[in-house]
Amino acid sequence: MKFGYTIIYVPDVRTSLEFFKDAFGIQTRFIHESGDYGELDTGMTTLAFASHALGLQNLPVGYVAASDSPKPLGIEIALITENVKESHAKALKAGAKAIKDPEVKPWGQTVSYLQCQDGTLVELCSPMGQ
Repeated sequence: MKFGYTIIYVPDVRTSLEFFKDAFGIQTRFIHESGDYGELDTGMTTLAFASHALGLQNLPVGYVAASDSPKPLGIEIALITENVKESHAKALKAGAKAIKDPEVKPWGQTVSYLQCQDGTLVELCSPMGQ
């Protein structure tokens, strides 16, 4: 078995795909003609978005929507970048909300936390060992 996908249920798939392009420079790889599902070009492991309507079809018991939660959910997407401070500022300009500004951790890695407009929690971090 191998890890293949992370799918985030969001209010508007196209808006989330556009935000990730504007904030983080990650391009859309695929979007279904219905607009209910889309993928980012993230390499071997896919980061995808699905509409809340599709989420409720898949999970009839419901779920906690990150977009409706007053606090970030206890799960994050981590994006590795050479310049956390610059990437953090770019994401804020694109509409992200700062959760924690960039800081250097005791092990030397620079890390920050943002919340996307759709509620997704994103960690920006420098590569380990930098």
